[in-house]
Amino acid sequence: MIRLDIFSDPVRPWCFIGKANLDRALQDLPVHPFAIQWHPFQLNPDLPPEGMPKRAYLEAKFGGATRVDAMNDRLREVARAAGVPLDPDLPDRMPNTLNAHRLIHWAGIEGRQPDVVDRLMRAYWAEGRDIGDIETLADIAGEAGMDREATLRLLHSDADAEDIAARDADARSKGVNSVPTFLVAQQYVVSGAQPPELWAQVVADLTPPSEGDVN
Repeated sequence: MIRLDIFSDPVRPWCFIGKANLDRALQDLPVHPFAIQWHPFQLNPDLPPEGMPKRAYLEAKFGGATRVDAMNDRLREVARAAGVPLDPDLPDRMPNTLNAHRLIHWAGIEGRQPDVVDRLMRAYWAEGRDIGDIETLADIAGEAGMDREATLRLLHSDADAEDIAARDADARSKGVNSVPTFLVAQQYVVSGAQPPELWAQVVADLTPPSEGDVN
């Protein structure tokens, strides 16, 4: 197996689209070589724990309603082409995602990380749920087969918060400055929401030829 480290934030729409493109490429293959691990990267680490209204946040960050509308139109177009159920106007909160990243970390320990990552992204972008709310996060954990009440107790604590912050800082120190960022075999960096065709080519390049192949 080849290690594939993915740095992402579930509130980044391109992470949802990038994951969908990767999933599509891998589903079309009988086998793939990747052992996937998801890593934390907070786009907005300075947001208050309760988050803030999403539209107001984006307009302040990107320079007004016209810019945000244009960005959302582009997102809808790309998401539709990728078959991703993403509605940029549906979420009304921009959450602080520290707790979401803690949940992803715990899901990795239980072997449920792919399902939890997928559920977090769909909860936010397709259902408009507040994934900064710990009750919502506990619900998502339960939906993915984790112990909801145990997860809720952890979310009420500061368990692993310092570790998540340290891993985020380490990623930035090593050059990750946007997400999604994919690190293949701890050597090759693929940035952005790349199309399935690129991932199919990456897999082909990494797959050794079979004995029957002609040189």
